[in-house]
Amino acid sequence: MGLTVTNSNTLSLLNILNKTSSAQSDTLAKLSTGYRVNKGSDDPAGLIAIQSLNSELVSVDAALSNSARAKSMLDVADGSLKEISSLLTQVQTLAAASVSSGGLSGAELAANQAQIDNAITAIDRIVRTSSFNGKNLLDGAQSIRATASDPTKVSDVRVYSRPSQDSTQSFAVNVTTAGTVASATLTTVSAASLGDAQFTVTGSLGTATITVADADTFAEIRDKIIAAASETGVSASISGSELHLQSRDYGSSKFVSASLISGDTDFANVSRTNGTNAVVTVNGQQAFVDGLKVSYNSNGTSGDFTLTTTGNVAGSAGNVNIDGGGATFQLGTSSNTRSTVGLNSLYSHDLGDSISGYLNTIKSGGANDLSTDANKALEIAKKAISQVATAQGRIGGFTKFQVESSVNSLNATKEGLTAARSTVRDIDFAVETAELSRQNVLLQSALSLLGVANQQSGQILSLLR
Repeated sequence: MGLTVTNSNTLSLLNILNKTSSAQSDTLAKLSTGYRVNKGSDDPAGLIAIQSLNSELVSVDAALSNSARAKSMLDVADGSLKEISSLLTQVQTLAAASVSSGGLSGAELAANQAQIDNAITAIDRIVRTSSFNGKNLLDGAQSIRATASDPTKVSDVRVYSRPSQDSTQSFAVNVTTAGTVASATLTTVSAASLGDAQFTVTGSLGTATITVADADTFAEIRDKIIAAASETGVSASISGSELHLQSRDYGSSKFVSASLISGDTDFANVSRTNGTNAVVTVNGQQAFVDGLKVSYNSNGTSGDFTLTTTGNVAGSAGNVNIDGGGATFQLGTSSNTRSTVGLNSLYSHDLGDSISGYLNTIKSGGANDLSTDANKALEIAKKAISQVATAQGRIGGFTKFQVESSVNSLNATKEGLTAARSTVRDIDFAVETAELSRQNVLLQSALSLLGVANQQSGQILSLLR
């Protein structure tokens, strides 16, 4: 190349210097932010992937927040249920102590009744005040609304969950076979012909020894058996000259038996005789039945109800109709991950059932208080305990298998998405630091060579001297 005033070397070096300086600026930006992609020109496809991953992570974080709130709400309900269960256990203990009234004075029975009254009042207070973020939990405000089309056949309808997208549903209830109590004949001899005897009566709750005097009437013998019903679960009835034993409840788990210990052999030994469960279909699907209590799971809906004595006959028992309600939780990132759970009312007038009676009836002055029927009070307390345990189990199951499993899945998803975003977006500091060192060397070298190139222009002036 000739010696001219146009110094192409300088221009070339300036171009290289500008490129190196621009690359160094990009490297410094990456090192200062920690991101490989800071603007669209860094990696257009990568930027699209990052924005998509960011959107998914925002959805996952929102779902995790929703799940955490759902768990907190259900934990509050579970804590209240634990206290209600504890109070009901105390009610059961007091009722059981009051059944054997022979060893208790009137003042002691009155004290037991007063304690039961206080416990039931406390239960109603807990139900009324249990809330989360301003929403009552156990007073029925969060229950799934369900009714029976024929309340004379189906009662105590409760729904524990339903599909969130189907707020209105109807389930046809059909009784294939009626349920029965366990029943057997103890004696067919009139009371006037019976003598002294002692025998045991055994049922699903246990065994009691019955002592009969020669002068006892059929009614007195029957009443002795009934008085021990809280120990045995066996009642008695008279039909003409026959004395019958029967379980107080329906179902295959209920049974009666009797064994003569001594005395009049007209009291027969009764081998174990079991009742039967009703056979019921809900929307054509076989339901789970314990006596007359029917539990079903159909099309994402689960619940239970009780057949009344009127409904305990073969044929249609009407429909169970659902009309919305319940607490709905968003447990995932899409609209089809919503779940609805029902928190049914647990007031004392809802605990129990239509057959045995409700918890509020065992308060002072109620139809089943201790002075009226301590056996019935004990039976109701047991059913209330079972009902609360069922509610607690349903909430616990929903928390464990729906909420907590969703949280675990979302955390795994978040981990995967974060790792994927990091792969696309984040820089390798070791690589970028090495690149910055290389650019510094190139920049210093270019600056030094630019000085050399500028000296070439000065040589032209020396020729003109």
